[in-house]
Amino acid sequence: MAVELVKNIDWVGYVDWSVRDFHSFDTFRGATYNSYLIRDDKTAVIDSVKGQYALRQLQQIAEKTELSQVDYVVCNHAEPDHAGGLVSLMAHLPNAVLICNAKCRETLSAYFDIGNWNIQVISPDDKISLGSRTLTFVNTPMVHWPESMFTYIPEEQLLFSMDAFGQHLATSERFDDQYDLKTILTEAKSYYANIVTPYSKQVLRTLETAAKIPINMIAPSHGLIWRSNVSQIVAAYQDWAGGRYTPKVLILFDSMWDSTTQMAEAILDGAVQESNNAVQKSDNTVQKSDNVDVQLMHVRRTTLTRIATEMLDAAAVALGSSTLNLQMMPQMSSVITYVRGLKFTSKAAFSFGSYGWAHAGSDHLDRWIEETGWTRLTPPIDAKFRPTSETLKKCRDGGRLLVQAALEKTKSM
Repeated sequence: MAVELVKNIDWVGYVDWSVRDFHSFDTFRGATYNSYLIRDDKTAVIDSVKGQYALRQLQQIAEKTELSQVDYVVCNHAEPDHAGGLVSLMAHLPNAVLICNAKCRETLSAYFDIGNWNIQVISPDDKISLGSRTLTFVNTPMVHWPESMFTYIPEEQLLFSMDAFGQHLATSERFDDQYDLKTILTEAKSYYANIVTPYSKQVLRTLETAAKIPINMIAPSHGLIWRSNVSQIVAAYQDWAGGRYTPKVLILFDSMWDSTTQMAEAILDGAVQESNNAVQKSDNTVQKSDNVDVQLMHVRRTTLTRIATEMLDAAAVALGSSTLNLQMMPQMSSVITYVRGLKFTSKAAFSFGSYGWAHAGSDHLDRWIEETGWTRLTPPIDAKFRPTSETLKKCRDGGRLLVQAALEKTKSM
């Protein structure tokens, strides 16, 4: 059912309650594909939906206006979850002109037969009058595809932000003030961590551009529309794009016969003890600091999506793996591959792990830490078969180092 944002501007998207995997993104709360209908002297549709739901979108449009009355379809982003429905839209909207930038046209031509589409390629300086409202455009390359752009209506101070500021969250509500804000921000953080992080430099440039225009409402392509908490989500993006740490320690591990598990738990013990004992000085007084958030994650029992979300703002990380066939454990290798692509900012870290006749798992992780440019807190902590009391003490000491590094990193920001 269409939902009104402001007078004669409606949400006409699709709520995907059942999707649980979005090209390896864990969407356990579902997703939405947002599209918007603007009715003025001229009528425009902002973005489409996933291809299989295009007829649902057309039904919602038809409830508000004759399909023949649609003058424009704006494509902000050519990824199929937003452009897949264009084939049906352009077939059923006989008088519609598709509005996109040059790179978007090129990308659409790779996905679809666009030979019969009436396409108008626009530049950032172009404006399209709908009557009492105007469509303006902001190119946002690599946020998160090369052809990405925003559409903005200055008369409403309304920004159609494509994937930026979005969340994978299926709900019957459409606005941020109708749902639990903590959950929305958690899902927005997860979306940023798993999809947008590699493009943080471009995000910062885009935020600088967005700061020059007044924004009263942000309508993203996924999730809830921001109408009451615009400043909060923009501030969160500033933190995430700027690589801002929180006092958080992650201990990620995989184990065969629980030896590496024992080491991970010893690191956890040391970190928790150090967090509880940590003090900070202020105005010549000594007071107990806020506890550092210390999390233990068995990587075979934790999704890549969750790991990346927590790693986004973590200041310090321990990576542990048993040795299997002179390699790290397979799922830890998957974690490293996934995290490498996300290009998180430098963190304090060290590796650990058990081995039998030849140690390699912790060595592979240690080399990865060095290659990634993270700060190496200590050489790898190894245990042959079973960790000794001396090895477990090293692990507890390593946990203390993680907390100290986390506090130091967050204090300097």
